[in-house]
This record gives sequence, structure tokens and C-alpha cells, in this order.
Amino acid sequence: MAQEEEDRYRAPALDKGLDILELLASVDSGLTQAEIAKRLERSPNEFYRMLDRLVRRGYVTRLDGDRYSLTLKLFGLAQLHAPVRRLVSYATSIMRELAEMSYQANQLVVFDRGNAVVIAQQEAPRYWGISIRVGSHISLFDTGSGHVLLAFRPPEERQMMIAEHRRSNEKIELSPDFFQRLDQIRDRGYEMMASLQTAGVYNLSAPVLGPDGHGIAAITIPYVTLVNMSAAPDITKTIELLRDAAARLSQLAGSDVKPTA
Repeated sequence: MAQEEEDRYRAPALDKGLDILELLASVDSGLTQAEIAKRLERSPNEFYRMLDRLVRRGYVTRLDGDRYSLTLKLFGLAQLHAPVRRLVSYATSIMRELAEMSYQANQLVVFDRGNAVVIAQQEAPRYWGISIRVGSHISLFDTGSGHVLLAFRPPEERQMMIAEHRRSNEKIELSPDFFQRLDQIRDRGYEMMASLQTAGVYNLSAPVLGPDGHGIAAITIPYVTLVNMSAAPDITKTIELLRDAAARLSQLAGSDVKPTA
């Protein structure tokens, strides 16, 4: 009876698509159509149309013309639901405390389908600060948040993030210096850069790490020097406060990273 019920509700095309996604999720360098067919013990012709649809919908990408690999679209979709809500709920009190101690606004940013997206924002506690609206899409290439999101992902995922960004935004050529900077950010543990959007602002950004040690979000302070508030921390102390907040949030997300001393 159980077998009859299972057969009754079969959806062969859906099963075939899910088989492809699950297979590609298990390999690092992608597979050709023939390799997919061999591993799934099917004819290559059975997968042509399915692979074409998965590519067109953005779930799979073609590498070097004949190899197929997963994009980060499923990862991005997952982030929009319960995991993101949990992350925001964990972050709220930490971001509020960071704002109070640093006298600066801050925001939490994740990667979603080709863009860095602001999912939480904390206003500065005084009357002056730089804020970015929740839901804003910002660049991966010329913001502190974008740099950190790229720097703390494995190289193959970094390349997929860049490819997805280019598909949905103006194409930008990246120099070897850009990738060297990402490596420097990873080694240093944070980004500090003059804002390329607003004069007089420095982007200070640190990673929120997941259980695997990879970045799942960036917490960022658009730092402005408060010349009329002697108690406000300088930029060096603000970086310490930011990294401590990121480390605490990483621990709540399951990472073994420790807060700064």
C-alpha cells in the first residue's frame, strides 16, 4: 500500500531536477552532462532540458562551457526565511549595544542572489550618524560589507557570488589587486576603507561567521568622526568594539570564534 501511495504522487520531472541539485551540491568542481547522467544512471538526453531550465532560473551555472555547478541561489533563498529572522533576532541587542558604545550607527548585511542586502539597521544613539535603510541593495565591490562578504567565503563560492552579482548588475572588471585586498581583509579579520559613496565616512566591517568558519553576514559601521563629543571612541577603539560584536554574534550563530580581548 505504501508503495502504491508513493507511485501515485510521483512527479518525475521534479524528482529529476532535485536529483541534479542534490548531486551538484555534493561535488566541488562541477560535472558535465554526461557525468551527471552516469552518476544518476540515466541517459544524457534525459537531462538536457532540465539542466537548461535550471541554468535559466539561476540555480545552476555553466563552467567553461560544458560543466555544470550550483549557484548560490538556494543559499540566498534560504537566508531570506527563518535563518535570517533568527540572525536578526540574535543581532538586535548586540547591535543596539554596539551603537551605544561606539556612538555610531551600524547595519547587518547578507548576500542574496547577486547583491549585498541590509537586513537590520541600528540608528546612532545621538543626533548624528549615517544610516542605510533595511532592504537596501549595496555593491559587493565598493563597500566594506561587500568586501567582507566576499573575503570570508571559500574561493569557489566567492567566484559564484561575483558571477551572480555581474548577472544582475553593471559588469565591472576586477583587477588582481582587488582579490589581494580580499585576502588581506581575511588575514586582518576586518575591513577599513574610506567610503566610495560619502566623503568623510569610513566603512568599518567585520564578519559574522557560521559553524564552518565561513562568513554568513557582515556587521558594518559607517564611521564618522564626532568632533563635538569627547567621550566618543576613536576609530581604533571603534574597530575593537565592532570586532567584539561580530565575534559575539558569530558565537550565537554557532562559530567557535571568541570575542576580542
